[in-house]
Amino acid sequence: MNGRLHNKVAFVTGAGSVGPGWGNGRAIAVRFAQEGAKVFAVDRDAGRMEETVKLVKEAGGEIETAACDVTQSGSVAAVVAACVERFGRIDILVNNVGGSAAGGPVEMTEDVWDAQMDHNLKSVFLTCKHVLPIMEAQATGAIVNIASTSGMRWTGSAQVAYASTKAGVMQFSRVVAVQYAKKGIRVNTVVPGQLYTPMVDVRLAKQRTGGDVTTLLQQRQSRIPLPFMGDGRDTANAALFLASDEARFVTGTELVVDGGMSARCD
Repeated sequence: MNGRLHNKVAFVTGAGSVGPGWGNGRAIAVRFAQEGAKVFAVDRDAGRMEETVKLVKEAGGEIETAACDVTQSGSVAAVVAACVERFGRIDILVNNVGGSAAGGPVEMTEDVWDAQMDHNLKSVFLTCKHVLPIMEAQATGAIVNIASTSGMRWTGSAQVAYASTKAGVMQFSRVVAVQYAKKGIRVNTVVPGQLYTPMVDVRLAKQRTGGDVTTLLQQRQSRIPLPFMGDGRDTANAALFLASDEARFVTGTELVVDGGMSARCD
């Protein structure tokens, strides 16, 4: 299959989804496959990737999957090695694992804080630790990390650990981008806003509005200047650009995908 990622190998974390619809990881895996990438998809829950595999194959793409806890170095090392054994290289790394927990520093327990640090930030550190030597040996590679507008702005609720880790993902990406630029490796961040992904139905509505999805969507839409809410496919299209050779002169920066929300003063 020819396309913007023809014959490139893309390693995508968080490639499953908590429910039906276009989560970021599922959409990225499918979109990359549509553009000719060979996708190695990982998720903590292998069952969540079944729909991703189905959609990739319907698009005529090639995909391999593996279960992986990306907060554990040994687990990450094993799946990175499996990807190289299967496809021979890794051209693209997409770090999509993440999730929020409610609360400020007083309400949040230390255990939740620590778990958020591992889930949202250590996971990015570990995949880069194990993938960067492969890209360095190839003298080429593109890393796309998925952050959140919560790392830039107040976005409606106190989620201090999530906001801190997503801000950390952006700065982590900038530092690694500069360190590895001379080695032919680009590192950028996609910063999604308040999208309508399966996470809204399965988790966020229970946390924020007592399970009332409609009310939560109305609250989120009220913050977005554009008259509609994006979904995981919008994140995927941004990641596609940053992963492709079209972005050959783009590194150490962020692409915000939020319908104009972060540009507002209120």
